[in-house]
Amino acid sequence: MTSHSTMNMKLIGYWTATSIVAFELVIGGVTEVVHGREVLVVGDPVVQVITHLGYPVYLRTILGAWKLLGLIALLVPRFPRLKEWAYAGTFFEMTGALASHVASGQYSTGFIWALIVAITTLVSWALRPPSRVLGVIFPTRVETSAYDESTRLSSTRVS
Repeated sequence: MTSHSTMNMKLIGYWTATSIVAFELVIGGVTEVVHGREVLVVGDPVVQVITHLGYPVYLRTILGAWKLLGLIALLVPRFPRLKEWAYAGTFFEMTGALASHVASGQYSTGFIWALIVAITTLVSWALRPPSRVLGVIFPTRVETSAYDESTRLSSTRVS
C-alpha cells in the first residue's frame, strides 16, 4: 500500500469514527437538553434512566449542553486545544456512563452504546489529521535532539 492510499484510509477511518461520535453528540445532546427518550423518540425517557442510575435530573441538561458544545468543537476547523478538551470530555462522559451502568448492574443497550462511543472517540482522536493535532505526543529522536541543542544554545547566551 502506498503512502497516499494509507493517508486516504486513515482519513476515511477518521471521518467514519468522527461521524459516529458526532451522531452521539448531536442526538444525545438534543435528547438530554429536551429530556426526550433514549433513542430519538423511542426507548425509556432519559429522566427515568438517569434517576434509576442515581443521578439528579438536572445533570441531563448540563451533559446535553456540553455534548452540543463538544460537537461544535470537534467539527469546526482549527482550535486543536479545544478539540482535545472535547475528545476528553466525550471519553470521560462515556466511561462515566459505563461505570454507572456497571455499578447499578444494568448491562443494557445504554452500556453497549457507551462502550462503542468511548472506543470510537479514541479511534477518532488517534486518527486525527495533522491540522487537528495539538502537538506531538512522543517526540522522535531528531526532535528531541534539536530541542536539546536549542536549549543548550539559549542557556549559553544568557549573561
